[in-house]
Amino acid sequence: MLKKVRYDTRNKKPNVWDITYLVILTIVSELVISRLNSPHTELYADLVMIVFYIAMGILLLRARRKQMEYNPYSYNTIYYTAFAILSFTTVLYQIYVTYIYYISGLIEESRIFFVLQGAIRFHGILITPFLLVFSIAMIISNISLIRHEGRNFVNLLGVILSVMILAGILMRPFSNMSGSEQEVLIRSSIYGVFESVFAYYLCMLIGTMYAAWTTAMYEPDKDKDFIIILGCGLKPDGRPTPLLTQRIERALQFYHDQLKETGKKAKLITSGGKGADEAVSESESMKNYLIEKGIPEEDILMEDRSTNTLENMRNSRDIIWSIDPHAKVVFSTSRYHVFRSGIKARFVKLRAQGIGADTKWYFWPNAAVREFIGLLSEHRGKQALILLGIIVLNILFLWVTIKG
Repeated sequence: MLKKVRYDTRNKKPNVWDITYLVILTIVSELVISRLNSPHTELYADLVMIVFYIAMGILLLRARRKQMEYNPYSYNTIYYTAFAILSFTTVLYQIYVTYIYYISGLIEESRIFFVLQGAIRFHGILITPFLLVFSIAMIISNISLIRHEGRNFVNLLGVILSVMILAGILMRPFSNMSGSEQEVLIRSSIYGVFESVFAYYLCMLIGTMYAAWTTAMYEPDKDKDFIIILGCGLKPDGRPTPLLTQRIERALQFYHDQLKETGKKAKLITSGGKGADEAVSESESMKNYLIEKGIPEEDILMEDRSTNTLENMRNSRDIIWSIDPHAKVVFSTSRYHVFRSGIKARFVKLRAQGIGADTKWYFWPNAAVREFIGLLSEHRGKQALILLGIIVLNILFLWVTIKG
C-alpha cells in the first residue's frame, strides 16, 4: 500500500538526474545494439525502448512525489504528471508496434520517430471519450458560472478551450491525405506537429487539474501557529459574501480541530484590503465575523492592505515573520484557489500549506483552465523550447523517412 504523501517533509529540492542517466543509458544501449550482427537487431532496439518508456514514466511519477514532499505548489508537479502520461501512452503503442512488426511479421523494421508520432495519434484516440465528456462538462459548468457570477472574459475561458478541443477532435477524420508519397509524408508531418502540440497541452491540462485537486483535498498536520484567511469580496452591507464565509468557516474548523486534537491555539490572520465599493476592509469584516463566532480578539491579527493574492501572502508573511520567522502556517481559501494561492505563498518564501473550503461545482473547471493559462504565461521560455522540440522531432521524422 502506498504511503500518503506528506507536504513539506523534504528540505532539499529534488533533482532529476536519474532521468538524465536513463536517457544516456538508453542511447548507449541503442548504439551498441545497432552494431550487433543479428537478424533481431531491430527487435532488441524496440525492447530497449519499451523498457525506457516504462522506466521514464515511473521516474517521473517518483519525481512528482518528491516534488510534492518538497513543494506541492509548483508547476513542476504538472510537468511531471503530463510527461508521465505521455510516457505510459507511448509504451502502449510501442508494445503494439513491436507485436505487429515482429510477432505478426507484417513489417520488417520500425523507427523511433514513427513510433513517437504514432503514439501521439494513439494517445489522441485513447482519450477522445474523456475529451468529449470534459468539453461538454466544461461548457455546462461555464454556463452555470456565467449565470451566477456574470459574463466576462475569464468566465468564458472554459467555453473557448472546449470549442478548441472539440474542433481538434472534429478535424481528425479529415487528416487522411492523398497525393504522391512525398506529399503525403510532408502533410502528415505538418499534421503531426499539430497533433503533438494538442496531445502535449492536453496532458498539461490534465496535470493541472490533478495538481489543483490533490492540493485542495490535502489536510495539513494540526501543528500550525498561524491560519491566514484570504479575502474575496463583501456584501454591500460590509458582511462576508457566501464564498468568503465558507473560507472563514473552513479556517474555524481547522482552528477548533487543532485545539481539540493537540491543545495548540493558532492565531488567525484576516487578510484583505478595502475595495472602492466596500464599506469596510475585508480584514475587518472577517474579524467581526470571527468575534461573533466566539474567537477571542487577541487571537485575531488584521492585514488590511492587500488587493490581490500575492499581496495577501506577502503582507501576511511580514506579520508572521515579525512574530516568529519559523512559524508553521496554513492558509484558508476556496478549494479551486488552493493551488494558485500556494504558488503565490512560495513565491514570497512563505512555506504555508492550504486548506480548501467547499466550493460550488461550477467553479472547478474554469479554475483549472486559469491555472493552465497561468502555467503557459509564467513559463513562456520552457513552453517555447518544448514547442521547438516538437517541431524538430517531426522534421527529423520526415527527413529519416524520406532518406529511408
